[in-house]
Amino acid sequence: MPGYADHAAPTPNPAPALAALTRELARSGNPSSLHTSGRRARRSVEDARETIAAAAGAHASEVIFTSGGTEADNLALKGLYWAQRAADPARTRILCSSIEHHAVQDTVEWLERHGGAEGVWLPVDAAGLVSLGALRSALAEAPERTALVTVMWANNEVGTVQPVREVVAEAARHGVPVHSDAVQAFGSLPVSFADSGLATMAVSAHKMGGPVGVGALLVGRSVTLTPVQHGGGQERDIRSGTLDGAGIAAFAAAAEDVAARLTEEALRLAALRDRLIEGIRREVPEAVLRGVAHPAPRGSRLPGNAHFTFPGCEGDSLLFLLDLAGIESSTGSACTAGVPRPSHVLLAMGLTEDEARGAQRFSLGHTSTAADVDTVVAAIGEAYSRARTAGMAGHASRIRTAGTGFSS
Repeated sequence: MPGYADHAAPTPNPAPALAALTRELARSGNPSSLHTSGRRARRSVEDARETIAAAAGAHASEVIFTSGGTEADNLALKGLYWAQRAADPARTRILCSSIEHHAVQDTVEWLERHGGAEGVWLPVDAAGLVSLGALRSALAEAPERTALVTVMWANNEVGTVQPVREVVAEAARHGVPVHSDAVQAFGSLPVSFADSGLATMAVSAHKMGGPVGVGALLVGRSVTLTPVQHGGGQERDIRSGTLDGAGIAAFAAAAEDVAARLTEEALRLAALRDRLIEGIRREVPEAVLRGVAHPAPRGSRLPGNAHFTFPGCEGDSLLFLLDLAGIESSTGSACTAGVPRPSHVLLAMGLTEDEARGAQRFSLGHTSTAADVDTVVAAIGEAYSRARTAGMAGHASRIRTAGTGFSS
């Protein structure tokens, strides 16, 4: 897939995942059924559970299959919050980093509106790193009223890797469980659920080469979660619903493939990422790298992530111009009702709305090559120049119409 620089969305399926998916789709059987086909399907699911657990540094019994990272985050946050409140109604505070994915951020806000929760938003620095000092202060302020802490393992936009183990250690002093959205980290960084001390951890198949619509929530064996959905009692009675056996098998095949070459691939992608960063800086000196400074200490930024803001232009305009050149990237910003909005991640990092609107995320993956990077670098200068001209024209038009009652 030449020109594809959006691996942080779905990354293309590698051969082992495609082979597992097509093999299982050709078979029948509900993993909950007791007949021969059902038992065969159950074996496939349990084998996959073992494989994914090994890749994530977990016990197989801790892997709860879901429809993806969003469901896993919802199940973790709601399940932990409701379980904590059932044990002690005073525990209403949720400490949450201010740069979480919307699957986490919106869930916390929903619990504020409908569940009596009090969201405490932890600040980050200019690199997008959560403040451990702010976490300590928030925990010390009211530990007896704190239900949980949630901090993502690595940011999906700017690629900053968070100090998850330190976060867990701070929370453990007060007996507070921690959830982490590890969707971007799993398959890109060494991730060990056991070593992290987390209560729960969300992962997703399509970020590492599995199919869309499959994920997992890792749940510690001593952790109590209140179910979000009810039915047949599958997955330790935590997540009811018929399991997607084919998707799960493909997820496991992708996880096994990634785990076998994780260190080597991370080094390869980091070298390509650095080549991309240096090339963009050369072609567009005005572009500002966001997240951890370059060169980044190993393990501080996702190996395939390069996130820039381009002053004077709209990120969407730049995206479409790059797309016309055969390059697929991402603005990394939310879009509500068709209206582009600045990224909440960049705003939390201290950027102005105008600065944040020029965002562009380039994310590399297993199909990326040096030629792909050079293609982006060759196209970025002209694309930026055209996007900036369009942005300035739009700005001038808004100025002309200001005070007339009309806007363009």
